[in-house]
Amino acid sequence: MPHLVDVHVGKRIRHRRWLVGMTQQQLAESVGIKFQQIQKYETGANRVSASRLWDIAAAMEVDVAFFFEGVEAGQSADAAQTPSRNTPADLLGDKEALDLVRSYYAIPENQRRRLFDLARVLSDVA
Repeated sequence: MPHLVDVHVGKRIRHRRWLVGMTQQQLAESVGIKFQQIQKYETGANRVSASRLWDIAAAMEVDVAFFFEGVEAGQSADAAQTPSRNTPADLLGDKEALDLVRSYYAIPENQRRRLFDLARVLSDVA
């Protein structure tokens, strides 16, 4: 059974890869491995070595610490998966949510702020 941290790191790899618009194949080629290995990392089936995580972070232009954000020492698996309000437990694994975030940041800042305000008002009404 995969360790909670390995699953979390894998989800963060997938999250970052989606945010930068990179395929598993592209990431694999940039770090010199097969895309199947990236699949195994992203599901937590295989543990990512420190040196490989360093290479992945460099390929996706992010600090290695990014992959551990959100993991607390001593945190149980249940606590890590508890959603807040209507937020899915695995927000980082939701491709639709990540596509929405990518699209959101593609909008010019002044329009993005107005869209954010609209979304907040709509969520308060719902």
